[in-house]
Amino acid sequence: MNLAIFIVIAAAFALGIILHLAVAQSLQAKRTHLAVAIRPIDMAAFRNLINPAEDEYLRCRLPANRFRGVRRQRLRAMAVYVEIAASNAAVLVRVGEAALASGDARIADAAQQLVNDALRLRRNTTVALARIYLALACPYSGFAAVRVVEGYEQLSGAAMLLGRLQNPAVPVRLSARL
Repeated sequence: MNLAIFIVIAAAFALGIILHLAVAQSLQAKRTHLAVAIRPIDMAAFRNLINPAEDEYLRCRLPANRFRGVRRQRLRAMAVYVEIAASNAAVLVRVGEAALASGDARIADAAQQLVNDALRLRRNTTVALARIYLALACPYSGFAAVRVVEGYEQLSGAAMLLGRLQNPAVPVRLSARL
């Protein structure tokens, strides 16, 4: 009987320690600067992946079974880019919401534009991912990630504007340098 009570107390104590560590790490992660969570995207590579002319070139040059394999690889890579864009948009929604409380009207306007662009991009990434996964099932079907690229570039501009207004000395980059 005493052994059972001891095991229950030890298990409860261990669970308490695990929960404490999990909460502490969560709070520490929230305190880190949100801009660190932004992962840059190589826009030239992304544009290459969504370019229908590239797909047509591959379709003409490769045997059908090889084309399907290459097309699926390109679609998976495209999905990764779209997921990163969605993740960056989610971070920028939080950045914009934090800046909305600013007393400066220009910063508040830029923050509202950033939030709107980020939310629009999140919606477009959801649709684009659905189309990409559909195209994985049928490699000859079309896809539409063009809106993601355009929306990401618009979001990048809004983020740079807000960043310049808040802190002109620190550059904001959402795309990787070549």
